[in-house]
Amino acid sequence: MAVPKRRTSKSKKRKRRNHYKAPAIALQACPRCGDTKRPHRVCPSCGYYGGKKRVEVKEDAA
Repeated sequence: MAVPKRRTSKSKKRKRRNHYKAPAIALQACPRCGDTKRPHRVCPSCGYYGGKKRVEVKEDAA
């Protein structure tokens, strides 16, 4: 059975694991209101998806 001759240093280990990260969340502009939203989801600002009103959006009292 193969056994490492030397301990793997922290920097060597971190360089190897440098690419183990979550991908960035994709965002796009809503074609109706222009606010950012995730693709293939109802817009949280206006409630539209695919050109139709899908969800009623509550207005926040500021």
